[in-house]
Amino acid sequence: QVRLVESGGGMVQAGASLRLACEASGRTFTYIMGWFRQAPGKEREFVAAISWSGLTTYYTDSDSVKGRFTISKDSAKTTMYLQMNTLKPEDTAIYYCAVGGAQPYGSRWRPIDYWGQGTQVTVSP
Repeated sequence: QVRLVESGGGMVQAGASLRLACEASGRTFTYIMGWFRQAPGKEREFVAAISWSGLTTYYTDSDSVKGRFTISKDSAKTTMYLQMNTLKPEDTAIYYCAVGGAQPYGSRWRPIDYWGQGTQVTVSP
């Protein structure tokens, strides 16, 4: 069993930065950790992921976050971060931490084995 707890969401103005964190506990060895987001009225979409070792990162091939978001892990490999810079109103969404055994491909990452409860990010114009 894996437990994921997100933090760091909030309300900011366009152009600001936020850093989301996801702390994992339980049997996370060899899992890939990552982030999805879901905006109101839209499907949940893959954003970024990182290997258990932290050596390999994956980003959606969508242009939506390219160059603005960076995923990382702490040295203990149990906490993952998503640094979000130059935030835009279209980044407004609930951001979910996720864990899965398969590698993301393009804009897809499935199946997901565990989900966090989500953290709200709101970006005002």
